[in-house]
Amino acid sequence: VIEFVTLSGLLTVKKIPSIDVTSAPNLQNGEAKDEFYIELVFPADPIAEFNSNDTSLISEALNGASIIDIKRTQIADDILVVVTSGKNVTEVQPQLDAISKLPGRGVIVTGIAPPESGFDFYSRFFAPKYGINEDPVCGTAHCGLASYW
Repeated sequence: VIEFVTLSGLLTVKKIPSIDVTSAPNLQNGEAKDEFYIELVFPADPIAEFNSNDTSLISEALNGASIIDIKRTQIADDILVVVTSGKNVTEVQPQLDAISKLPGRGVIVTGIAPPESGFDFYSRFFAPKYGINEDPVCGTAHCGLASYW
């Protein structure tokens, strides 16, 4: 276990053994390779209601995406936008100039994943006002997504 003291609190990192180390791809010269996962323990970011008159601006910033819910993350102060499907998440064409004018740090777009995907939900994160047009794997956004889903 390794612990990092960060500006937002303690980040714990653990080395977790791989569950299936004896399958054929993991064997090398008849010996099982020492395979493992790295587990990061992030804090959950509570979700709050989004009380704003900016709903139409959010829709415009996401180029008319089919929005079914809008929330706000309490710690990171992100706008969490739920669209009708994971497919809609992948199809969002963000208007980055418009997103940079919205309140908060950035915009998380999420939707339920199709059953055949093997995932629970899809997500994307945009924070152009901080120079991050799209962050493909935003840990902070997933702290809020864990609370929502």
